[in-house]
Amino acid sequence: MRRGTALAAPRTKAATVLLAVLALLFGALALPGTAHADLQHPRQEFLRGSVSGLFLHWGERTAPQHTSCAGWEKDVTDGGWNPDYWVKEAGKLHAQYLVLATFHSRLGYARPWPSDIPGSCHTRRDFLGELITAAKARGLKVMLYMTDDPQWHDQGGHEWLDSAGYSRHKGRDIDLTTREGFGEFSYDNFFEVMDRYPQLGGFWIDNDNDYWLTHHLYEQIYSKRPDYTLSNNNEDTPIMDMISNEQKTGMSPAYDYPQAIYTAAPRLTEADFKLPATGAWWYDGSDPDVDRKLTLGRLVTNAGSSIKALMAETAQVNGRFPAKQEAFNTFADGYLDAIWESLHGTEGGGYLHGGLAPGFWNDGAHGVTTVSATDPDRHYLHVITPPSKPTLRLRDNGYRVAEVTNLRTGARIPFTQSGGYLTLTGLGDWDPYDTVFKVRTAGRQGILPASSYTMSAGAAASGHPAAAAADGDYLTYWDNDRTLPVSLDYDLGAARKVRYLGLNQREDSVSYARSDTEQSARIKDYRVYASQDGKHWGSPVASGTLPSRRGVSFIDLPATTTRHLRLEVLSTHAAATDTKRYRRLRIDESWLGTAYATPAAIRAAAPPAPAPASAPVPTPISSPGGRPGRPAS
Repeated sequence: MRRGTALAAPRTKAATVLLAVLALLFGALALPGTAHADLQHPRQEFLRGSVSGLFLHWGERTAPQHTSCAGWEKDVTDGGWNPDYWVKEAGKLHAQYLVLATFHSRLGYARPWPSDIPGSCHTRRDFLGELITAAKARGLKVMLYMTDDPQWHDQGGHEWLDSAGYSRHKGRDIDLTTREGFGEFSYDNFFEVMDRYPQLGGFWIDNDNDYWLTHHLYEQIYSKRPDYTLSNNNEDTPIMDMISNEQKTGMSPAYDYPQAIYTAAPRLTEADFKLPATGAWWYDGSDPDVDRKLTLGRLVTNAGSSIKALMAETAQVNGRFPAKQEAFNTFADGYLDAIWESLHGTEGGGYLHGGLAPGFWNDGAHGVTTVSATDPDRHYLHVITPPSKPTLRLRDNGYRVAEVTNLRTGARIPFTQSGGYLTLTGLGDWDPYDTVFKVRTAGRQGILPASSYTMSAGAAASGHPAAAAADGDYLTYWDNDRTLPVSLDYDLGAARKVRYLGLNQREDSVSYARSDTEQSARIKDYRVYASQDGKHWGSPVASGTLPSRRGVSFIDLPATTTRHLRLEVLSTHAAATDTKRYRRLRIDESWLGTAYATPAAIRAAAPPAPAPASAPVPTPISSPGGRPGRPAS
């Protein structure tokens, strides 16, 4: 994350290009058995520029269940299955990609393509190929779900796997109901798919199989299809491009899905969840409601943390969605159109790309912020739960605010700015799902350049020194080496005024206690000291407790002029039952505010001016072209 004056990616364009070239070079030279985390790679650009995807569970066990592959294929075709329908419905949801989950352990292990490999249901009609072609025509990509799991081979009293047929094909006995045998069968299918579908976007994998690992499957995929991406479900597998998190619940508010995410950016992260309020992930014959507040809230809060939202709908045998899901898609089409600029081409605000502070605001309000990926002075406030009063108050993160408007109506919103807060007044007519305010700023103010001070710490893990907490690089961080209490010291070089301390803690833990073993590794109790000589600290100038929340946090100080500042962390939120995170503290970036930002004059519409050296512009993300579901212009 970004140090001092901004949270944006600190690299220059030349450095970014160089890293991309090196990534490609090392990828090409990678030997079998190499497992590494490609945090940033050119093949990921499409996913990084995406907001969401449509998850399609569809197969032989889609109600009404079929046990004959030929019978299932006939009913699919006779029912009027058309790939354009799925692509258009994805377009209504403003999704950029589709994940087809048909080769699924609970859906009969069906393969919707003409396969030369016996072992489970495969069709004569090339449903997968037709979908890839239809999606490409509208600027979308298709990912193929692949399972590692044979345990449901006889679910429902029917044997879905054909070990005898696969054994004849391989010339030796192989039991597909074992993990080793199924691993080999699925391994062969990966290569058949890669050979047949070079335009596939990649694979969405439901956990690992030892056969794949010992045969270096993932390295071979990257070598054979360098443009494919790999995603894994519920497991942060380093070699894969993205981790997906299967439907998390229990947080408050219920729609704030990112509270359950435990992976730090810039790692690509996805949240997958069902749109039907009840029922299975696949069509079970029912037509449950879609909770609009919950679904749109999840979509928006994920965008507010740069997390991709994979939304699952339950396609029927003929491919069409039940009436209530189809109605939601039609509603979402127009609803998202009105606020699309605040979601697409933006990054989550309050994290590594800068932006206003998200989360829990005043008087019960809750929401997220987003910031343009190309213009650091264009921000959006997403108020999902409105305050109980006609005023909204949130931390300004040092940005000088010039203008606030209602995104839908264009009406100007009265505001004040002081003491580190932006306050919007005279509010009302809240949207039932997401009221969006557009905020124009004029850079940041009152933040001490990090080059003017040095860092030290009472403890640091190897490779994660104190300097990493203010080095302008979100790929590095300070780690306290599980030492508490622990201090982080700032030597300003000369006496300077300090009004607040800004912190971006590493987002590698949930922000609320999901269980005894899944808790938050964020600062709880703290003290701040000031010293002129770095030896005599006296009494704390501030102390308190930070809540366990995602995004940027602040510690305000009384007007203090000092050369040395010390943050002493007494405790963190994780309990001893979470042995992985107990006493662990990691800070990506921190910075010192010498004064609070003041409002700026309203600017005429013009291209954004270059940011000052103390506030670098965020590195632009790549963005899929055109409106999703419609031809790219």
